[in-house]
Amino acid sequence: MSFLKNIFARIWAFWGLISFVFTFLIIIIPSMCSHLYKDEKKGQDFFIKVSKIWMSVWLFLIGCSLKVIGKENFKKNTNYIIVFNHNALLDIPLSAPFVPSGNKTIGKDSFAKVPIFGWFYKRGAILVNRKNEKSRSRSYDAMKQILQKGIHMCLYPEGTRNRTDKPLKEFYDGAFKLAIDTKKEIIPCVITGTKKAMPINKPMYLLPTKLKMIFLPPVSFENTDVKSLNKKVFDIMEKEFIAKS
Repeated sequence: MSFLKNIFARIWAFWGLISFVFTFLIIIIPSMCSHLYKDEKKGQDFFIKVSKIWMSVWLFLIGCSLKVIGKENFKKNTNYIIVFNHNALLDIPLSAPFVPSGNKTIGKDSFAKVPIFGWFYKRGAILVNRKNEKSRSRSYDAMKQILQKGIHMCLYPEGTRNRTDKPLKEFYDGAFKLAIDTKKEIIPCVITGTKKAMPINKPMYLLPTKLKMIFLPPVSFENTDVKSLNKKVFDIMEKEFIAKS
């Protein structure tokens, strides 16, 4: 049974890749219409709506149902820094489209060079070369500007996918320093199911799986420092991940 499961998962991963590319080619032009908006926030809201339609269709095609919990934790006319755990490549296309209203994430500048997909990627991300100190500094300033415009910032404080046997990797401080500097609350979001659907140690492997995104109540930046805020959010997310896994 395990052998047959592995064969199916690799065939299904190929279907996942084909359907991802095909559906992307359908939505690329509508998504680029977001540039027609003079107001950046309205443009980003439109971009995320198109992205949500795309991802909803694609998740249906690959048999991965998604349940989103906790959207009531977003107050109207308030933007946040949203932090996600990171277990699989599937987390990236899954997360941002299902955040209520416009948002951006931070991503490697190399992906912006991919033909056609790079247009979409640049619209949804602040680009950074992590090996270049000036680039990191510019991206940090860009994140602050995005938050000032009322757009959410989506970040993965683990930095890379969690390859450990622990629920979460240790968090970097960037998201928490940004929260204190910009006086923005943090909404932790725990993603479950992606580790099973797309295991990190199995290339070209995908299984239909029930997925969940759980938005938790906002965590305040007030009366705390970067390290304390980091630990507080980490503890909240670790507890939730263990409870829901």
